[in-house]
Amino acid sequence: MRAGRDAGQGRSETGDPSVTTPLSRNDRDVILVGAGIMSATLATFLKILEPDWTIEVFERLPGAGRESSDPWHNAGTGHSALCELNYTPQGPDGTVNITKALNVNEQFQLSRQFWAHLATEGHLDPTAFIHTVPHMSFVTGDPNSAFLKARYEALKDNPLFQGMEFSTDRDTIREWAPLLIDGRDESQTIAATHNNAGTDVDFGALTKALLKFASERGTEITYNAEVRDVKRGDDGRWTVTVRDRGNGSTEAYTAPFVFIGAGGGALHLLQKSGIPEIAGFGGFPISGQFLRAKRTGVAKKHQAKVYGKAAVGAPPMSVPHLDTRYVGGEQHLMFGPYAGWSPKFLKNGRWTDLFTSIRPGNLLPLLNVGVTNFDLEKYLVSQLTLDHKKRIAALREYYPEARPEEWELIVAGQRVQVIKKKGKGGTLQFGTEVVASSDGSIAGLLGASPGASTAVPIMLNLLDRAFPEQFEGKWAKAVKTLVPTFGTKLADDPALAKKTFEATSEALGLAK
Repeated sequence: MRAGRDAGQGRSETGDPSVTTPLSRNDRDVILVGAGIMSATLATFLKILEPDWTIEVFERLPGAGRESSDPWHNAGTGHSALCELNYTPQGPDGTVNITKALNVNEQFQLSRQFWAHLATEGHLDPTAFIHTVPHMSFVTGDPNSAFLKARYEALKDNPLFQGMEFSTDRDTIREWAPLLIDGRDESQTIAATHNNAGTDVDFGALTKALLKFASERGTEITYNAEVRDVKRGDDGRWTVTVRDRGNGSTEAYTAPFVFIGAGGGALHLLQKSGIPEIAGFGGFPISGQFLRAKRTGVAKKHQAKVYGKAAVGAPPMSVPHLDTRYVGGEQHLMFGPYAGWSPKFLKNGRWTDLFTSIRPGNLLPLLNVGVTNFDLEKYLVSQLTLDHKKRIAALREYYPEARPEEWELIVAGQRVQVIKKKGKGGTLQFGTEVVASSDGSIAGLLGASPGASTAVPIMLNLLDRAFPEQFEGKWAKAVKTLVPTFGTKLADDPALAKKTFEATSEALGLAK
C-alpha cells in the first residue's frame, strides 16, 4: 500500500510517520484540508478502519486547531441541548418542540462514546480536554419562566435528559449558581433548570490529541500549507494544489477522496471543485467577542454553563451565556458572545473572502437573505455600537454584581452562516451541513453550531456516504466497537441510555 512522502513543506508537530515507497510521490488515498476537529476526527476513524491507507492533512496555519477548534474561539460546551433554549422552539400554542434537542443530544452521546473508547484504549487522556460542568438555563420575566417550565416538562422524562431540575426558588438557584442571584432585584421573576450531566470540552486540546494518534500511525500533517485549488482529473482523482506559505512554492497532490474541513474556508474550495451540489450556496460571516474574567477568583465563584434566551434577530451562536471554561487545565469564566462583523470567512482569513464567494448561482439567495433578515441586520448594528459599559450592562443581567474592571474583551472565532437557495430566493441556515458530490468522492462541512460537539456522527455519516460498501461491510463491526449505539436511538431505550451514559462517564472520568 502507498505511504506518505519522505519530505515536505513542514513535518507533523505530533510525530514522524513511517515512510515506504509510494506509487507516485504525491499520490494519497485521502487528503484532508484543515487541521481542526472535523479532520482530526475523520483521520482517527480512517487510521483505525484502514491503517494502511495514506492520509495527508494540509493546514494553512502553523499548528492544529487554531481556528474554530481553538478553545478561545468556540463556546466549549459539549452541546447536548441540556441548556440551549434555541434547540426547543415554542409554538404559538405554547407547546415546546423538542425534536432538535433530542437529535443534538443523541449526536453528542455518539461523540462521548468514541472519545470514551479511545480513552479506555489509552489513546486519549480525558482530563486534558473534558470536564464535568453543570448546564443551566436561566430566564427572567413571567412569559420566559412559563416557557422554561414548559420546556422542562417536555424534556424531564426523556432518558437523555434524566436529572434535569427546574426551580423558581432563589435559594435553590443560588445553590446552583450564586452569581446569578447575589445583588438581583427581589421583585424580579426568575426561573432556571439545572443538570449535572453537562460538560465543558476543550476542542483544541482534543484536536491535537486525535491528530497525534493519527500521526503516530502514519498520517502526514503538513502545516503552513494552504490549499489554493481543487480540481477533478479525467481519471476521477482529485488534484489538490497546495502553496507553501513559507517560500511561496506550489505543489499538486492527488487522491480519490478529499474532505474539506476548513471552517469558513470550505465554501471557496467547494466552489473551486466545480461540483454542482455547491451551486446556490453562499455564506454570511459573523464574528464573536467575549468578556473574560481577569482574576481566577471570580471564575471560581461560578461552576456552571448558564444559557439564556437570544435577543430578537440574533443568530443561535449569539445566545448569551455565563460560561465556566477549562483551558490548559485552568478554570476561567466568560460571558458573551457579543457579535461583530467582518467580511473574512476565517479569523485568519482575507478581507475579500465574502466578495470572492459571490457567484451567479448564489447572488439572488444572498440578496434575498439580506432583504428578508432585517432583525438580524438590526441586531448586528446594535452589537457593533457597544462599548465596555454597555457590555457590562448585558453581563449584569446574568451577574448583577459584575465589576467592569474585572473583565477584559477577547475576540473569538469567525463563523460563516450557511445561505441556501430556496425557490427563487434564499434562506439563512443556523446549523451545520455537509455538502458532497453525488459519488461521495469530495465533501466539505459548512456552518457553525453545534459543530464540534457532533463531529463524530457527522464524520460517521460522511464515511457511510463516501465509502458505502466498506461501511456496510468490513467496517461495520469496527464501527460498532468504536461507537456502540450508532444507528440506535437512545431516547427510545431508557435502559440502554442509562448504561451508555454511565459507561462513557466512567471512561471519561465524569460525574454520572
